[in-house]
Order: sequence, then C-alpha cells, then structure tokens
Amino acid sequence: MKIATTGGRPVLTRHSEAETCADPSSVMTLLADSDSTADGLTSYRSTFAKGAVGAPAHFHTRATELFFVISGSLQVLVGKEVTVLEAGDFLAVPPHTPHAFAAAPCCEADVLFVFTPGMGRFDYLRLLGRVMRGEADATEIAASAKRFDNHYVDSPVWRAALEVSA
Repeated sequence: MKIATTGGRPVLTRHSEAETCADPSSVMTLLADSDSTADGLTSYRSTFAKGAVGAPAHFHTRATELFFVISGSLQVLVGKEVTVLEAGDFLAVPPHTPHAFAAAPCCEADVLFVFTPGMGRFDYLRLLGRVMRGEADATEIAASAKRFDNHYVDSPVWRAALEVSA
C-alpha cells in the first residue's frame, strides 16, 4: 500500500511497490516526492555500481540535499573539497553549495537522498535514466535546470578527482 498524504499525515512507500529507474551504472528507488508529502520533502535511494559516477558538480537554490550512506563508500565534492563518506555517514549540503557524488573508486555505494524542502524531482530522475540509456538527449537536462532546481557548474577539483579514480 502506498499512502499519499496532505496535512501532516505519514507517507508510506513499500519497497515492493516503489518505482525504480535504472541506468547502466545505478538503480534509483523513488520513495517520496514533494506532491505526496505534507512538508514537501523528496526522497529516493540509489545503488551505484563499483566506481559509478553519480551527479556532476551542481547546486540547488532552494533545497538542502541530505545524504545517508547505507553501505559502501561514496566520494563527494562539497564546495571545493572532495571526501569519501563511508557506511553510516551523513552529509547535509545547504542551498547554493556546489556538490557532486560518485561511488568511491573500486567501491559500490547504497545511498539514501532527501531534499528539503522538496520539489517534484521524480520526473528529473526519470529523465536522467533516459539520458543515461541513450533514450533522451542531454540538452533536456540543461533545459530543465530551473524547473528542477538543479544548476550545473564546472568544477576542476571534481574533474581531477574523477580522473584520479578512473
């Protein structure tokens, strides 16, 4: 049973009923989007293949993005610093802070993501999957930046970190 709520009631998404989006390097399990939560949070879980790149450097203007590493290791950029989060680690990235993430070199990662306040991001995640599978053009992502509050930036620090791990 999936419970969609308004007015501060609980949101329940059963694993067996959750939508998944897959691309060659990860599987995203869509848990709660802002339209089904009273306080407008968005949450999903991503499992990354060994060394898989997650998101390039970007920032959000409204949302804080929360990361909780369930298992494995996640390499992250926060501002101009790259670090590795291990199982059990938690990270909160405030608005306007450039960040990026990938499974750490030679590692898999299983990560819970939460955005607060949330916004309808599931369509963005679906679009990412289609682009990664070659079913949509990457220009659609750039065109959706304002709608999904996902603004890409250049990060020489992140590019260098990915080159080292390749």
